[in-house]
Amino acid sequence: MIIIGLGNPGAEYEGTRHNAGREAVMKFGQKMGFGDFEFDKKSQALVATGKVGKGKATLVLPETFMNKSGAAAGKFAKGAKKMKNALGKAIKAFPDMIIVHDDLDIPLGKAKMSWDKSAGGHKGVASVLKALGTEAVFRIRIGITPASAKGKLKKLDHETIIDNFIVAEFKDKEADELKSVIKKVVDCLEMAVSDSPERAMSEYNAEFNK
Repeated sequence: MIIIGLGNPGAEYEGTRHNAGREAVMKFGQKMGFGDFEFDKKSQALVATGKVGKGKATLVLPETFMNKSGAAAGKFAKGAKKMKNALGKAIKAFPDMIIVHDDLDIPLGKAKMSWDKSAGGHKGVASVLKALGTEAVFRIRIGITPASAKGKLKKLDHETIIDNFIVAEFKDKEADELKSVIKKVVDCLEMAVSDSPERAMSEYNAEFNK
C-alpha cells in the first residue's frame, strides 16, 4: 500500500491547516513504528516503509509544495489496474494507494474516505490525479473548516482561503479537534493496510462523523 500525505514542506508550515494530511501520515508512521522518514532524491519526497499486521506500507511525504504534489506521487504510481466505475465504464485505477489531505468542504473534527472522486478544487489533489492519469484512487479527506453548532460551514472567500486560512495554524481548541480526528484517520489507515481499504472506508466513514 502506498500512502501519500499532502502538505507543504518546511518547519514554517508545521501545524497549519493545509498540512493536516501530512501530519496524519506522520502520526501513522509513528504509531506503526516505521522509524525515521528518509529523503528520496528520485521522488523528491520523504519516505518510510514498514509492516502493518500482515500488510506492508510505504509512506510518502512530498517535499515539493502542495500544488506540485503529483511529481512525487507519479514516481510511486505502479501496479495500475483496469476496473469498472459506478457506471460500468472501464477505467485505470490504483486500489493500493491512499491520498490523505485537508478538505475545506468538510467540518473541522470530521473526515471522509472516498474512492474515484474529483479533486474538488484542491490543487494538491488535482496535481496527484493528473500525475496518476485517473481519479480512481482512495482518499482520506480531513476537515479543516470551522462549523456552527448546527454543522454549517463558515463561508470563506478565495483571498481569505489563500492568504489567511489554509496556511494558518489551528487555534488551541481547533488543534484538539484535529488531534481527535487524526487518531481516527490513523486507525483507518491501519485497517486499510492490514485488511483492505474497502473495509476501512465502510467502517470509518461512520466513525469519522460521530
